[in-house]
Amino acid sequence: MSHACGPSCDSCGEQRISLGLDTRDYKHVIALAGNPNTGKSTVFNALTGLRQHTGNWPGKTVMRAEGAFSVQGVRYKLVDLPGTYSLLSASSDEQVARDFLLFSQPDCVVVVVDATALERNLNLVFQVMEITPKTVVCANLMDEARRKGIEVDLELLAQRLGVPVVGTVARRGTGVTHLIEVVADVVNGRVVSNPHVVPTPKPLQKEVDAVVPLVLTLAPDLPNARWVAYRLIEGDHRVREALRSGELAQLARQSKTIRDDATERDSTTGALEKSS
Repeated sequence: MSHACGPSCDSCGEQRISLGLDTRDYKHVIALAGNPNTGKSTVFNALTGLRQHTGNWPGKTVMRAEGAFSVQGVRYKLVDLPGTYSLLSASSDEQVARDFLLFSQPDCVVVVVDATALERNLNLVFQVMEITPKTVVCANLMDEARRKGIEVDLELLAQRLGVPVVGTVARRGTGVTHLIEVVADVVNGRVVSNPHVVPTPKPLQKEVDAVVPLVLTLAPDLPNARWVAYRLIEGDHRVREALRSGELAQLARQSKTIRDDATERDSTTGALEKSS
């Protein structure tokens, strides 16, 4: 995986403009996920230029944060999801994060992890990768890791996970510009991730194998049928109702249309560039 970078690498991005709360006319939606105390809000502030952000998710007491930035004229809306350790909907925070990733289907998900506690933080990374391959890991607090004598091999971590990994020290802005370059590459398909998700546990394999075809029958274009099967087996009412009502099928169709249009547009652009 070529897009792994040390925290000092901040020279490869260009023309990034923080847009604060101005989320008008955005082209892509980026979700920011992560455990509490990983510096996720600091990453959000570094990208958008905001110093504080308030608001609630609809019908929830959970704080909602949105901002925007622009790279080379392309506007991105950034949604800061609640800090959470998992997506299993055991709390309001987890449900909000899970629902946004599954039902809003952002163009890319940046998972901020604490470079000093990777083992604990990777649980959420694997859960996000089950939902979407368009995942980028932001290994934040790289300076704290060095102070503690922890060496993080970002390139090896990217190879093991199958998704890009970028090191940052967000409170200093270090590595943030490169993070955006990698996100743009993932969104535009210049980098195609191949997440190495955790194999299905043997006791569940038979049940998952039986449920996945049923899920795909109801939502043929769903890119994360295995994860949906897990949620159904665990009795997730929200996912079950979304599948039963056709909501998931509609979202999957819309997402597929957007992906196909983007692929066709990129192919046309590439052909025009070659002919010129």
